[in-house]
Amino acid sequence: MQYTLGKTVTYEGTGLHLGKPVRMTLRPAAADSGVVFVRTDLAQAAPIPVNVAQITTTMRATALGSGDVFVITVEHVLSALHAMGVDNCIVEMDSPEPPVADGGAADFVALILQAGIVEQEGRSRLRHLTESCAVYDDAGDRFILAVPYDGFRVTFVSENPHPLLGTQVVDVDVTPASYQREIMRARTIGFTYELDKLRAMGLAQGGNLENALVYSETECLSAPHYPDELVRHKVLDVIGDMYLAGRVQAHIIARKSSHQLNTELAKKMAAQWAEEE
Repeated sequence: MQYTLGKTVTYEGTGLHLGKPVRMTLRPAAADSGVVFVRTDLAQAAPIPVNVAQITTTMRATALGSGDVFVITVEHVLSALHAMGVDNCIVEMDSPEPPVADGGAADFVALILQAGIVEQEGRSRLRHLTESCAVYDDAGDRFILAVPYDGFRVTFVSENPHPLLGTQVVDVDVTPASYQREIMRARTIGFTYELDKLRAMGLAQGGNLENALVYSETECLSAPHYPDELVRHKVLDVIGDMYLAGRVQAHIIARKSSHQLNTELAKKMAAQWAEEE
């Protein structure tokens, strides 16, 4: 069956990159409608459905658009909806970017649980992969691939030259329980040496030591939620980006992947499912 929220819930905060105040409301939606973003601050703005056709940019975050209307940094909200099994939902925002909240997806999971998840009439929207597909970067050392799997599993290898990070690996079968236990509190990582550059680009305006995992050249300035929080946040991002292809049933295996590679894989999977249909 399909699932939506039991009631409307609202969260107010500040966006991670743009740093703008935002009121985000999650509303129940009809069966077969999927997840849709609605910009309430723009008069008669076209809704933005969550699918690979709406991807506009993947620099530091995943952005979606429809005509002149856009939303950015949608991956954390989508990650929570995907992992918690929500098929249909209207996400209203009076700003281009969801709240950064806790920096991961824990606050969004709490919001979903507050609303409740209810069963709907309609065929399940789970998408089962039948053939493997992969995306590699030009150098070949970064990749993400998907293989058929009875469930949703993510294996991620992160390699970072920082002396406190190095190689981190996580392998998790994604369920609502495992997501809440192992993934949802993992925050975006940032480095002090790149902060000025990011802010000059108009990014990271809403980040701080609480909602991001911040490192100087020699130490971690934030209190970690997990000893390997970096790679767990990478998994959180993968779960969100994969939702652009649908409720994925596959084993996703990645090494040093990015939003660009994640969304390219989502496009390949969506194309495969469209061909099969």
